[in-house]
Amino acid sequence: MDDQYVMRAVRADEWEKVKELRLAALKDPAAPVAFLETLEQAEARADEFWQDRAKRASHGRAAQQFVAEAPGGEWVGSVTVLVEEDGIADFFERAVEQTQGHLVGVYVRPEQRGSGLTERLFAAALEWAWALEGPALERVRLFVHEDNARAAAFYRRFRFRPSGHVVPVPADPGSKEFEYVLPRP
Repeated sequence: MDDQYVMRAVRADEWEKVKELRLAALKDPAAPVAFLETLEQAEARADEFWQDRAKRASHGRAAQQFVAEAPGGEWVGSVTVLVEEDGIADFFERAVEQTQGHLVGVYVRPEQRGSGLTERLFAAALEWAWALEGPALERVRLFVHEDNARAAAFYRRFRFRPSGHVVPVPADPGSKEFEYVLPRP
């Protein structure tokens, strides 16, 4: 794997790159089982949405988006950590029972898959998550679609384990998402 790639947090002014990478992710053949948003939904969003998304994911405690940046500046992958504070409702409208991180938006361009970039992105995201204080995160979780075996295998290799918690996919209640968790080391 090329060590020329840099894993770093996004900056608020990089909203156009945030948008471009998200649209690329949603064009991927695996998108229907990897993301809860459709390409059509994302393409319909105004620039202000993307500006706000980049701003919220660039600083503070609530969220941080990490990208894998090629030597020429192209973004080839991304993962975002959302912080869910104890007592709030999560995306699935379920009360969060402990302060935790939630990994979302995992994507690496097809030509970079298997290169180690996903592992490096996860390492950067988890390093940030575990360093948070006041209060510290008890665990990091993510959800994987029942038909996304490739992603589930990667998460297990990265020491995430199924928690037993299952939720219906919001746009397709007949399909399931499985929660995987990684406890604080």
